[in-house]
Amino acid sequence: MKELQQLAKEQKNRYYTLIVLAVATGAVIITQAYLIATIVDDIFLNQVAFKHVLWPLAILFIVLLGRSSLTYGIGTIGVRMAAIIKQEYRQKLLSAYANHSLLTSYQGQSGEKISIMMDAVDELDSFFSKYIPQRMLTTAVPVMILIVIFTQHMYSGLIILLTAPFIPVFMIIIGKYTQRKSEEQLDRLTDFSGRFLDTLQGFVSLKIFGRVKQQRELIRQSSIDFRDSTMSLLKIAFTSSLMLEYISMLSIGLVALELGLRLVVFEQINFYTAFLILLLVPEFFSSLKELGSAFHAGRSSMGAAAKVNHALQHIDHNLTWGNQRLLATPPSIELKNVGFRYRPDDNEDGFALRDITVRITPHQQTVIVGKSGSGKTTLLHILAGLILPLEGEVQVNGQLLIDFSEQEWFRHISYITQHPYLFSGTIEENIALGSPHAVTHADIKYAASKAGINDTIEALPDGYSTTIGEGGRGLSGGEQQRVALARAFLKKPSIVLFDEPTTGLDLYTEQILQNSIQELAQTSTVITVAHRIQTIKQARQVLYIAEGALVAVGTHTELMKTDEGYQALFSRQKEAME
Repeated sequence: MKELQQLAKEQKNRYYTLIVLAVATGAVIITQAYLIATIVDDIFLNQVAFKHVLWPLAILFIVLLGRSSLTYGIGTIGVRMAAIIKQEYRQKLLSAYANHSLLTSYQGQSGEKISIMMDAVDELDSFFSKYIPQRMLTTAVPVMILIVIFTQHMYSGLIILLTAPFIPVFMIIIGKYTQRKSEEQLDRLTDFSGRFLDTLQGFVSLKIFGRVKQQRELIRQSSIDFRDSTMSLLKIAFTSSLMLEYISMLSIGLVALELGLRLVVFEQINFYTAFLILLLVPEFFSSLKELGSAFHAGRSSMGAAAKVNHALQHIDHNLTWGNQRLLATPPSIELKNVGFRYRPDDNEDGFALRDITVRITPHQQTVIVGKSGSGKTTLLHILAGLILPLEGEVQVNGQLLIDFSEQEWFRHISYITQHPYLFSGTIEENIALGSPHAVTHADIKYAASKAGINDTIEALPDGYSTTIGEGGRGLSGGEQQRVALARAFLKKPSIVLFDEPTTGLDLYTEQILQNSIQELAQTSTVITVAHRIQTIKQARQVLYIAEGALVAVGTHTELMKTDEGYQALFSRQKEAME
């Protein structure tokens, strides 16, 4: 709660305005009670003519309007304060997700991240829009009322002092339970959102494997869990409201009983004083009661804040870049004793890259080869700067990779995976994504021609304006690869990275990709993870990796003569080709 309160205090103008308005509200409430008690006492006991109370009635009307205006102003400031805080948190989350490395981005569910950014952040609203304004009011109004009551009748003030602490004590007891239940509810909501989005994304696979019914049952159970947690939280809220009402009613009843006895039986107090106190006491306990309700909402916000802060604490701090600029020419890349483990604290014998030392020179094609799970893609991620090694260093043109500006580095590289992601939109928009600057249609068409997909696009009814679905739906795998290649030609990078780009492609499409890769190699340093001999033979340098270690470096012909493991890796492909 301290962190949220500090965020509220940072909005100094609004925070101090709330304090001023709270004090003004207290003054208005007391004035209202004085006017009502005076008017009633004058008319009904002192038999004053109605015309003599017109001015007090007019002032009372103005006071009531003032109280309404103050209530509206306090509520507006609270809502505005909440809106600013929520916007800041969403910007922080968006920045955190954007700064995640590739591996961190793949962790967790997309639906969970959306739920945190939307639902969990929205839960923060009540703390700033309800709890903070009500806390200001409860800090000022009851104290001012209590002072007035003590000046009028000390015994009534003592009764209030004895009964009032029950409300904050109850708030503390119920508040901790509320926060825990709120966190449970958010967990259920996150689980439900994540499972639902994952199901939509993988619906085709579920249909193919006949698992729709089972997945539907899981979603149904998740929704039931969320319903039960919500009802449990509402139960606490209703119980809290009932107890607060009961404590307030009992306290007001005790004061009313004491005043009634002193007014009617013992005649120790006059009607005006008793009536004034009876008007102020409900206002006193109403303020405390409203704080109790707002405190309940604030505790729910604390549960949401814990969820959001947990997500923010998982920002990837590994990618800390410098501000050096990279020349727009193909650089030399050197790995010195590079090592990496996916679970740094795991001492068991798991996968790890170990002691990788190699130099990659400009204007050549380098191929990374190895069995599945040997560490090829991990090494490619390190070369791309998507993950940083835990051991050793990566040097670019003799300088550490992290000394360069992150934006500058990624401006000069292109990374084409086995399944490049295409967004919902036109083909032209997807190709234009390759350039950070505005490009013309002629530029896009030229890049598509270089990638060997221009004729295919122009044969479509809408040409480059053809709309494709999310994930490239509507295009074949080969066409998606060539759109990604067109992005690379448009970007004109210094380094091009391919992660098994020819996997699953027919021979014709593979040949187009090979020609494009060769052309890119003339102006870029091309590094490819490959498994087909046709791709490997064209490389000037082959890096053979086995079980996370760099076993051999050379050309395909050299390694086929000198390394038995390499020979075994390609013997079946060679036999199939023969």
